[in-house]
Amino acid sequence: MSSSQGASSSASPLRLLSPLGAVAIIVGIVIGAGIFKTPAMVAGITGDVGWAITIWVAGALISLMGALCYAELATLYPHAGGDYHFLTRAYGKNVSFLYGWAKAMVINTGSIALLAFVFGDYMSKVLPLGANSTIYWAFLIVITLTLINLIGIHASAGIQTILTILEVCGLLAIIIAGFGIFGNPLPAVNNPPLFSSNPQLGMLGLGMVFVLLTFGGWNESAYISAELKGTSKTIVSVIVISLLVITVIYLLVNLALINGLGLKALASSKAAPADLLGLAFGPLGEKLLGLFVAVAALTSINATMIVGARTNFAMGEDWKGLSKMGRWESSRGSPSFAFLVQGVISLALVGFGALQSDGFEAMVEFTAPVFWIFLFLVGVGLFILRFKDRTLRPFSVPLYPITPLIFCASCAYLAYSSITYAHSKGAAAISLYVMIAGLIALLILRLRKVS
Repeated sequence: MSSSQGASSSASPLRLLSPLGAVAIIVGIVIGAGIFKTPAMVAGITGDVGWAITIWVAGALISLMGALCYAELATLYPHAGGDYHFLTRAYGKNVSFLYGWAKAMVINTGSIALLAFVFGDYMSKVLPLGANSTIYWAFLIVITLTLINLIGIHASAGIQTILTILEVCGLLAIIIAGFGIFGNPLPAVNNPPLFSSNPQLGMLGLGMVFVLLTFGGWNESAYISAELKGTSKTIVSVIVISLLVITVIYLLVNLALINGLGLKALASSKAAPADLLGLAFGPLGEKLLGLFVAVAALTSINATMIVGARTNFAMGEDWKGLSKMGRWESSRGSPSFAFLVQGVISLALVGFGALQSDGFEAMVEFTAPVFWIFLFLVGVGLFILRFKDRTLRPFSVPLYPITPLIFCASCAYLAYSSITYAHSKGAAAISLYVMIAGLIALLILRLRKVS
């Protein structure tokens, strides 16, 4: 536990979460709507089957390296605050507060709101709720999932397991269709030989950015380390198994799309999975994909809520002015007030997005530089904590220091790419405004502490 100068929580997290539930949460966070779009983008960028698959494998390896770094920190410092807690130990409470602020105000809550709009778009095609159906569905799903999470970790993890199974079934349908196991015979495709072209290094780097973004979310595993049943090393198995499952699914989806559509058609398609299911199963297949995407969005929303509220809880433990968020209810296995705060901010962003959707999407998308900078700081923090804390580690990252160095370099590259992209869109200032607001909030809390 981190030392707290403020009010302590009424209780501490208990180990109530099963390894299966933890795997479902991690898989649910990582596998989102991105896998339905990224394969076509990577195929278009590389123009070669061999390079496309190589990028996906490389993305999986880099993600695993980062996950192993987190596994070392999570086994030594299990805490519901996850990487917020790691930053506190490495750099102090000021840096970790700014990270928690960004996650609470935009990164997590903005992701929840955007995914709620995705869910609303697809559900409106199945069951419209009037002229503003998408907005109504978005509000409804945020409220419903917040209430489920308020019931407790058993309810939220149970729902997450079911949703993840449905999500994986949707991806299996794409795999089955792509390899022609069932459904209509697929037209023959002629893909060029592997590595028959040589994409520019910059294009391969761009492809890697999209792949790593599609793998994004594994770092949230640290937030459940203090609630996982078993020994301190159980989180290592959970992280590795989760990433292996995700990698196998991603590779099979890519191979199925390439086999079923061909690389050229995949690269030019705006909805490749829908095209593939349409070829294999007719119009019904295309409609089913809409349901699968809705389930994928729902899965990611619930998982993001589970880990996001735990950042709020950790901030509440550390700061007296936010002490209500630092109350943990043992009977439910959750920080109820932290969930309420997260729900209110998410609903506010849904309302804002309904009025200014373009500005809202830009606000969320262009806070990516903040996220990758802090993830880079966590990687550097592993070196700092090895120097500061000589405690025997239950688990040590393999091939230290090479593994964390590669992870840090990847985060630095993604931070640079995110800043460059935001600047090209004229939206780099959004991240700056978020952090300025966080600095003001930090100053207010510090002044309250002094007074």
